[in-house]
Amino acid sequence: MWGLVRLLLAWLSGWGCMGHLAAPARAWARSQRHPGPALLRTRRSWVWNQFFVIEEYAGPEPVLIGKLHSDVDRGEGRTKYLLTGEGAGTVFVIDEATGNIHVTKSLDREEKAQYVLLAQAVDRASNRPLEPPSEFIIKVQDINDNPPIFPLGPYHATVPEMSNVGTSVIQVTAHDADDPSYGNSAKLVYTILDGLPFFSVDPQTGVVRTAIPNMDRETQEEFLVVIQAKDMGGHMGGLSGSTTVTVTLSDVNDNPPKFPQSLYQFSVVETAGPGTLVGRLRAQDPDLGDNALMAYSILDGEGSEAFSISTDSQGRDGLLTVRKPLDFETRRSYSFRVEATNTLIDPAYLRRGPFKDVASVRVAVQDAPEPPAFTQAAYLLAVPENKAPGTLVGQISAADLDSPASPIRYSILPHSDPERCFSIEPEDGTIHTATPLDREAHVWHNLTVLATELDSSAQASRVQVAIQTLDENDNAPQLAEPYDTFVCDSAVPGQLIQVIRALDRDEDGNSSRVSFQGPLGPDANFTIRDNRDGSASLLLPSRPAPPRQAPYLVPIELWDWGQPSLSSTATVTVSVCRCRPDGSVASCRPEAQLSATGLSTGALLAIVTCVGALLALVVLFVALRRQKQEALMVLEEEDVRENIITYDDEGGGEEDTEAFDITALQNPDGAAPPAPGPPARRDVLPRARAPRQPRPPGPADVAQLLALRLREADEDPSVPPYDSVQVYGYEGRGSSCGSLSSLGSGSEAGGAPGPAEPLDDWGPLFRTLAELYGAKEPPGL
Repeated sequence: MWGLVRLLLAWLSGWGCMGHLAAPARAWARSQRHPGPALLRTRRSWVWNQFFVIEEYAGPEPVLIGKLHSDVDRGEGRTKYLLTGEGAGTVFVIDEATGNIHVTKSLDREEKAQYVLLAQAVDRASNRPLEPPSEFIIKVQDINDNPPIFPLGPYHATVPEMSNVGTSVIQVTAHDADDPSYGNSAKLVYTILDGLPFFSVDPQTGVVRTAIPNMDRETQEEFLVVIQAKDMGGHMGGLSGSTTVTVTLSDVNDNPPKFPQSLYQFSVVETAGPGTLVGRLRAQDPDLGDNALMAYSILDGEGSEAFSISTDSQGRDGLLTVRKPLDFETRRSYSFRVEATNTLIDPAYLRRGPFKDVASVRVAVQDAPEPPAFTQAAYLLAVPENKAPGTLVGQISAADLDSPASPIRYSILPHSDPERCFSIEPEDGTIHTATPLDREAHVWHNLTVLATELDSSAQASRVQVAIQTLDENDNAPQLAEPYDTFVCDSAVPGQLIQVIRALDRDEDGNSSRVSFQGPLGPDANFTIRDNRDGSASLLLPSRPAPPRQAPYLVPIELWDWGQPSLSSTATVTVSVCRCRPDGSVASCRPEAQLSATGLSTGALLAIVTCVGALLALVVLFVALRRQKQEALMVLEEEDVRENIITYDDEGGGEEDTEAFDITALQNPDGAAPPAPGPPARRDVLPRARAPRQPRPPGPADVAQLLALRLREADEDPSVPPYDSVQVYGYEGRGSSCGSLSSLGSGSEAGGAPGPAEPLDDWGPLFRTLAELYGAKEPPGL
C-alpha cells in the first residue's frame, strides 16, 4: 500500500511540473517560426521546478518520477529528449521519445540529498536543439529511516553528595541523521528509562539533574542512569536510541570522626625508651581523602608528660609513644583522654555535629629486670703523678633497683685500660693505681667500669670514669732545641748573637718559669742575659772573643721555680766566621785551616789547571799512536791468515776464530780456477797435510799472496768447513752488500781502496770494517 502511495506522489509531482514547462516551450517555438524585430525581453525556453524522489524505495521495476515535454514535439517522433548531469544514465534514465524520467535504484538521502541534471530537446534527425537546454534539480525526499544515536556515550559524571534538588549533573546529546526540515523525523525527545527517582532529564535539552535531596555517598556511591532519545517528537512509530550515564557521588566532609570504643588499654615495659610505640588509636570517619584526615591530642596533662601522640603518614591513625623514661617502682599506670579532630571542616555541614570525638586511654607500666644503676651518670676522679702503686683514686657505686639488697660486682673493661694502670675492688668499687703515673705521658685515663648483678650475670650496666693525672715538678728545664750559631769576627761588643728559649714539660705555673745563667767573670768570652719570659739572649761581651779554629762551647745553666726547684745544664755552640758587609757568612773553619798551611785559593786553582793540561797531553799522544799503528798494519809482512784468524770483530765469523775459512772472503771473479780432478772430501780428516807453497820472490804483492794462501786453504782437506761455510754463506757474489774483501776491487790513482757505497749503512756488524776502509788518514801522518 505504501509503495502505491509513493508512486502516486511521484506521478503527481511529475505532471505538476509539465504544466510549467509547456508555456515557455510554446513561446520559444513561435519565436523560431515568426522571426521579427528584437523583443524587449527574452524569455527562457525552459523553466523547471524540482522533482522529488522518495528515498529507500525498492520497487520491482524502475519508478517514473516525472516527464519532460515540449510544445515543439507534435507527436511525429522527430523530437528526442536528452538528459545529462549527476546520476544521468545510471541513477536516472530518460525515454528519448516520450521524455519520461525513471529512477533505477533505491536512493538514500543521508548519502546524497539532491541531484542536478540538464534537460535538452533536439531534432532526432539532425541533433539540432529545438529548445535551449535547461537545468533542474531532483531532490530525495526524506523518510524516518535513521534512529537517534549518542556519539559521545556512554557518559560518566560526578556530582557532590548532599547536593540540592535540580543540581545539574551532565548534558547528553543525541543526533538523528534524518532531515530536520521535513516533518518530525529528526525531532527528539529525551526520557529516563532507568535512574528514577534519583535523577531527571530535560526532554528538550538532555540536561540530567538530581531529583532528590541529601543523596549520601556513604550509602550509595555510584548510580547507573539510562536515557532514551526518541524521534517523531516522541510519538508512537518513531525510532529511538539510548545511552548510559554513570553518576558518581563525590565525597564531602559530612561525617564527624567517631571512636569505635570509649576505652583503650595498653601496656608498656618500664625499660622502653623515649619514642617507643605503645599502641595505635583510630577514630572512624567514612569520608574519603582530605575529609577523613585526623589530628590527635592528649587532653590531660598527666598523660602528656609521660606520653605523646601523633598522626601517622596516612593521616588516619594516632600513634601513642613514650615521651620520657618510665619507672615501675615509681608509677605503675597512667590514665588520660585522647581527642580526634578532623583537620578540614566544611562550614556548610557544621549542622551535622561537632567534627571531633574523645576516648579514654589507660597505659599499664610493666615491671622488667633492670641492670644496676650507678649513682652518677659519669665519674670524674683525679690522682697525682708518680704515686706508688695502690694509691686510692676514688670510689664508684651502683645498686639493683629491683632488689636493693642484691650484691653488685665491679670490673674494669680491659680495652679501656690497655696498660693496666688501675685496679678496682670487685665488692665496693674503689679504684687504686696499679703503676706509677706520668702526667707528661698521659694526662687523662678514660675507664669503662662494668657493674654486674651476682644473681643474674646478664643484668649489667656500664659507666664512664675519667681519671686526671695531676702534675708534679719532676722535669728539669731544657733548651727548646739544639743551638749552633755563629758570630762575625768583626762583631762589636754587646751585639746579640742568638735568642735562646727553654722548655719545661711540667704543667705547674711556677715550674714553667725558667731562669738562665751563663759564664761569669771577666774572662768569659760570651754572656747570657735572662729575659724573664722563658728565654735568654746570648751576647758578645765588652771585649771580642779571640779568634781560633775550633768553635766555642758556651755552658748555660737552667732552673725552674718549682718545689723543689730542678735545674739542668746545656751547651750552645758558637763559631767565629768571616762575614761579608751585608752580614752573611763568607767562610768559617775550612778557610782558616788552608791559610795556616800557606795555600791560598789562587794556588789551588793553578795546581788544578796544570794537572788538567798534563792529562790532555797524555790522551792526545795515545790517540795519535793508535792511529799510526792502524795505518801501518797492512804493510806488515805477516801471515794474513793469522791476522784474519785473530780478528774478531767483522762479519759473522766472530763466533768461531779457530776454524776460519778465508775462501768465504775470496772474490769469485778473481780467484784462480780449481784444480782438475774430483774435489777433495771435506767431511773427513786427511791422512797428510798438503805441502805449503813458497812465497814468490820479488816485492810483496798482497793480492797474489792472499790468492796463494786462499788456494792452499781451499785444497787443504784438514780444515773443518762447516762453521765457516755456514756463517759466511750469504756474503760475496749474490749478496746485497757484495764482497767484503777489497782484493778484487779496482784501485784509484792514489792506490787507496774506495768502497762503492758507504760501509756505515751496513749496520753495527760492519762498523770495524768501515773504520778500516772508510776512515781518512789524519793530516800530517
